[in-house]
Amino acid sequence: MDVNILGIVAGFLTSIAMIPQLIKVIKEKNVEDLSWMMILVLICGLSLWVWYGIIQNELPIILSNAFAVLVNVTLFICYLMFRKKS
Repeated sequence: MDVNILGIVAGFLTSIAMIPQLIKVIKEKNVEDLSWMMILVLICGLSLWVWYGIIQNELPIILSNAFAVLVNVTLFICYLMFRKKS
């Protein structure tokens, strides 16, 4: 098996992992069960993976993690928009 194919498949699966959560949040406009801290930590970690991918010149790492950053930043924006302000 080509290692690049393995990396692309792994990156694709981890990149789309939060899409069902994002779709649910957008449909229901309910973010009560989301942890904003987890989302921010995940965005930081994914951003570091993008940086690592750039340093190593690894396109699968860059693309998959950049897409995941985009999804999770969108989820965080939804969190800020839909949270109940006390």
